[in-house]
Amino acid sequence: MDLPRLSFRPPFYGCLLLLPLLLDGLVVFQTYAVDLEVKDDSNMSCLFAKWMVKFSITYEGTDESKTATFMLPEDLSYIGTSCGNDTSGPILSIEFGDGNSWTIRFTKTEDTYQGVITFIYNTGDSTFFPDAKRKERITVVANFPANPVPLNTAFSCGTEDTVKSGDVTQTFQSVTLQAFLQDGRLSSEKTLCDHDMTTTVPAVSRSGNAGTAELNATETPSSPTIQPEEKPAPGSYTVKTGPVTCILANMGLQLNVTQQVTTIINFNPNSTVASGNCGKTTAVLRLSDGNTKIDFLFAVKNSTSSEKFYLKGVDISMMESLNATFLASNHTLDNWETTLGNSYLCRKEESIFVSPGYKINIFDLKIQPFEVEEGQFSAAGECSLDDDTVLIPIIVGAALAGLVVIIVTTYLIGRRKTYAGYQTL
Repeated sequence: MDLPRLSFRPPFYGCLLLLPLLLDGLVVFQTYAVDLEVKDDSNMSCLFAKWMVKFSITYEGTDESKTATFMLPEDLSYIGTSCGNDTSGPILSIEFGDGNSWTIRFTKTEDTYQGVITFIYNTGDSTFFPDAKRKERITVVANFPANPVPLNTAFSCGTEDTVKSGDVTQTFQSVTLQAFLQDGRLSSEKTLCDHDMTTTVPAVSRSGNAGTAELNATETPSSPTIQPEEKPAPGSYTVKTGPVTCILANMGLQLNVTQQVTTIINFNPNSTVASGNCGKTTAVLRLSDGNTKIDFLFAVKNSTSSEKFYLKGVDISMMESLNATFLASNHTLDNWETTLGNSYLCRKEESIFVSPGYKINIFDLKIQPFEVEEGQFSAAGECSLDDDTVLIPIIVGAALAGLVVIIVTTYLIGRRKTYAGYQTL
């Protein structure tokens, strides 16, 4: 049987699997995200899958009940993944660790499609289930998405979508999923998960401070503060892994959306919530204000002299109504580069093009997504816009060039006047 063609869409972001940290019977691992397309022999996409999933599994330890909480590790195998055939739909099959497997099989009706998850976990895998009393393989089955999705639409869930079966809870985040793609293309039509349609967010008072009132679960979440002509207020944002700070960011954030008209949305620091995940070579900072979210995707690259981090990608999600979510992405960036272990500083306004009609403007930026020590920014590498030493030679060079032009022009004018005083004999 021919192997399927897997297209890993950048950034396939995550982090290396670390040794488990055991705290009060809770085993915690760092994060890894699925981001791929499955293609058939004719290079036509049949399945698009992008999400982060967290497993929370209760098992019996030698002394007490324990809970293993982990995300998919980086070392995965996709054996068994395929586009299916005339009688079966696409299959995404993942194997990891010692005897653990996660498979989702898609079926469709005339109008809908849905996946069925089969998760087999091995409590004998001491990496994920340390000190397990019983060493056995356990199988759980669940539907995902929970409800059938209309054909030719992509299932989207920017918040959390939880699937429970037996002692296993699977929590999905940042989901974009579509099986049975028409013409091999991801649909622009979205079907939202229940949580995205009924998100409860803090109300914002007219003064800009977060109030105590909450929206009714059936109401549409409020939009970020709209200030078309004002510079956004700077905010300070922190992401932690447990008690340890792993991402620091200060910035004023503005979203510029041009459809039929141009809308400028300023993120309000009082109502903006920071979240994300941290790794040794990749990190994600998510800033959410009401129904609008922006993900900043960072990565580490090696240069000839040292390791550097940079902004690799940006994802934008805007929910305009219960049935309309707008998505924009750019995963080909190379911004904010500086030496790993330092912070990045840029006082001047910077614009980042995300996709046609979507642009973000950053003001007074200071950010550090890696190697944060004691919750404080490290020494800053400044952006070229702030570097006045670059402008000085340019200004001096322009002045000298101007002086030379003046001298030459004066000389030529002087010669012309001199020759004008003689007559031909």
